[in-house]
Amino acid sequence: MIRELGHPGDLGWVIQAHGELYASEWGWDTSFEALVARIVADFAAGHDPEREAGWIAELDGVRVGSIFCVDGGDGTAVLRILIVHPDARGHGVGGELVDTCLGFAAKAGYDRIRLWTTNLQGAAGRVYRDRGFELLAEAPHEGFGTGEVVGQTYGKMLSAG
Repeated sequence: MIRELGHPGDLGWVIQAHGELYASEWGWDTSFEALVARIVADFAAGHDPEREAGWIAELDGVRVGSIFCVDGGDGTAVLRILIVHPDARGHGVGGELVDTCLGFAAKAGYDRIRLWTTNLQGAAGRVYRDRGFELLAEAPHEGFGTGEVVGQTYGKMLSAG
């Protein structure tokens, strides 16, 4: 089930899940968790609900995923902090979250959407490409305590605008 972000504990769960999962899977340090915390804090401090939203995926009543859509300016939505817990992988949760974000962005009137990820998140990259996102740029990025990774920017047009 995908629901709007807003239950007590949702914001903290998003930060904790990212910190724990990315440390476990990629060896990333708390600098990544701090980045996620800043994204969540900015959203929580004030967002326009007509233009920005967040969602939580639940499986059997347990949080297993999240995604945010925020205003990137110039008619561009930004897909942020997609995560799917390993217990929910293979159930289409990532695709449902991305589809929810894309639907919201289009309804909110954005012309396009972009996101940033790394080469390590291959499954997420496949979900994005399956939904028409194109790889726009790649560049070396300091890897959150693990050395260098390849940062990837994806984009997709939402309207003819």
